[in-house]
Amino acid sequence: MCLILFGYEPEAECKLIVAANRDEVHARESAAADFWTDDPHILAGRDLVAGGTWLGCTRHGRFAALTNFSHPDDPVAAKSRGQLVHEFLASSIDAHQYAHAIHGVDYAGFNLLLWDGDELVYTSNRGTTDVLKPGYYGLSNAELGAQWPKCTLGAQRLEAIAHDDYADDVLIDLLNDRFTPPDDQPPHRGRALDQERHTAPCFIVGDEYGTRASTIVAIHNKRLSFTEQSYVAGGKRTGRVCYELAL
Repeated sequence: MCLILFGYEPEAECKLIVAANRDEVHARESAAADFWTDDPHILAGRDLVAGGTWLGCTRHGRFAALTNFSHPDDPVAAKSRGQLVHEFLASSIDAHQYAHAIHGVDYAGFNLLLWDGDELVYTSNRGTTDVLKPGYYGLSNAELGAQWPKCTLGAQRLEAIAHDDYADDVLIDLLNDRFTPPDDQPPHRGRALDQERHTAPCFIVGDEYGTRASTIVAIHNKRLSFTEQSYVAGGKRTGRVCYELAL
């Protein structure tokens, strides 16, 4: 499970605000967000197993983020989904064109958000490709618009925060919500109820699998801010990195 809460207001001074949790097996090796030595204009964390990333931006203000949308029919020898984020950030292709060029059957299920500075595009190999309208959204491991509590309530809370003066810690706290909703509210995907309970909160705590990082990205007319709080097993905070970029 992963969670991306985001607000898109292209006419506002802050065009795009993102609050996202990356949930992953704690043993999977990854690097905290930094500028990549082999692509110095990219700022992102990095999966050290497959080489891609789940969320990142560039010095020019491009942004992309990914969630898994797995299915029993996923290809056995699928390409790394994290490369989709990397390839978009490394390119100058507009978001809509890039989305339509993806050969979706080569990948396990995914949701992908793409911002090229002009349009915010959502695409999935489990559904449609759409140029998004202004608004506040929550995206997890189902289609955009799925009525999961952490998506719907999270988007509402993000909107309330974004329309007030806030510090990044307020958004980190939003992502750190560990409340488990009642059993009739989380998704029912044929998995055991205890598994659904474990992954239902915004922030997932576990010794083997859980939230590894909370990331805040705000893209303004002339600047971009990026904050990432990292976690280890048991939901314990470790390092934090913060960047401010002029666009």
